[in-house]
Amino acid sequence: MKRAIYQKLLDWKSSGRRKPLLLKGARQTGKTYILKEFGKNEYENMFYFNFEEEAGLEDFFRRGLDPRRIIQQLSTYRKKKIMPVRDLIIFDEIQFSNNALNSLKYFREEAADYHIAAAGSLLGVKLSGPKSFPVGQVNFLEMYPLTFFEFLDALGESRYPEMLTALQELEPLPKVFHEELIDLLRKYYFVGGMPEAVQYYAGPGDLMEVRAIQDEILNSYVLDFAKHAPNTDIPKIIHIWDSLPMQLARENKKFIFSAVQKSARARDYESALQWLEDSGLILRAFAVPVGRHPLKGYMNRGSFKVYLLDIGLLGALAGIPVEIMAPGDGLFSAYRGAFVENFAAQQLVSALRVSLYYWRSEGKMAELDFLYTAAGTIYPLEVKAGINPRSKSLQSYDRQFQPPLLLRTTLLNLKRDGKTCNIPLYAISCLPLILELATAGRLRGRCVGMLEC
Repeated sequence: MKRAIYQKLLDWKSSGRRKPLLLKGARQTGKTYILKEFGKNEYENMFYFNFEEEAGLEDFFRRGLDPRRIIQQLSTYRKKKIMPVRDLIIFDEIQFSNNALNSLKYFREEAADYHIAAAGSLLGVKLSGPKSFPVGQVNFLEMYPLTFFEFLDALGESRYPEMLTALQELEPLPKVFHEELIDLLRKYYFVGGMPEAVQYYAGPGDLMEVRAIQDEILNSYVLDFAKHAPNTDIPKIIHIWDSLPMQLARENKKFIFSAVQKSARARDYESALQWLEDSGLILRAFAVPVGRHPLKGYMNRGSFKVYLLDIGLLGALAGIPVEIMAPGDGLFSAYRGAFVENFAAQQLVSALRVSLYYWRSEGKMAELDFLYTAAGTIYPLEVKAGINPRSKSLQSYDRQFQPPLLLRTTLLNLKRDGKTCNIPLYAISCLPLILELATAGRLRGRCVGMLEC
């Protein structure tokens, strides 16, 4: 279970005059599961309504948006009275009903004593449209695939997240722990964080079946392209989607439109890219030429990298064979370390909730994978597939911007070497804690800024 999301749901429940909750995220990331578990565990009754599967629900909203009338009719429909405060109402796949989506405003204003949580797999697309929703009337939560630490929890290996989030010093982990974490990381690279794939791997563990599950998820995404994307964008979305393994296989992973189609131009494909981003299927990192605030103000919208939402799905889309799971570093170094960079991007977004930027010098002679901001300071973060830590780009960034620390994440153990801090790949979501240890020397009894603590 996603402990951080569940805690946020508890916080929402205990708040005063609450807004309805809107849970966003890509299809099959576990939105429905966690809302149902929350409803079963924390309320007397849970009332679940799915706007994709129950077409008749729309009638209750088409006739007007008075929340008391809607509640009365939904109670009659379910043959049981829905009570305020004590019961949870779940509106799933709410993007299929504009009226239901807009009714949340009136529940907020006229019936805040009813607890309503809504979810949708294409809500990002829906809400990106003009005048699609009354802003400020709901609380938003974003759902992502399981992080590496959540994957460890699912495998019964919670001892490792507990150990890493309780670090007191910047010193190497015992070799036996480091090696086992590298092996578990290798498994995560193949399985990824999609809940169904993780659940199956934690049980029967058949990797061929895990790959079959991943292929089914990818097929469901392609079906979504055909069903829900604008007709003019469907071929472009498919071309971009199919090109992603090739884009990430390049040494310079900057997204190149000519790799999508020879005649492709940025302005013709931007709406298709935006659709994929709004649907939660891709993550974009934008280039900045300087390491100064505000990064968003310096970003170059025409220069960016694209990552998949989940590293396991990347392997399936790229057709990485099951046999590469054999011991060794083959999976880490597969097609120019694309897995490693995608993994880092995924953890930064899902575990630490940061926007993705990377540094590219103005002369384009040097490039760093990510810039990470903590406590108002911008740190360069280099991602390496193996154990060779040398980097001219990191040194180039240091000469130009003099950050207090240089961050590098590799397969090496945790250590501080002068100004450079090496973070094992498996501990990248511990960045806030590691930075506090590096800057303060010791942790003073608390875990700062970590969603997974």
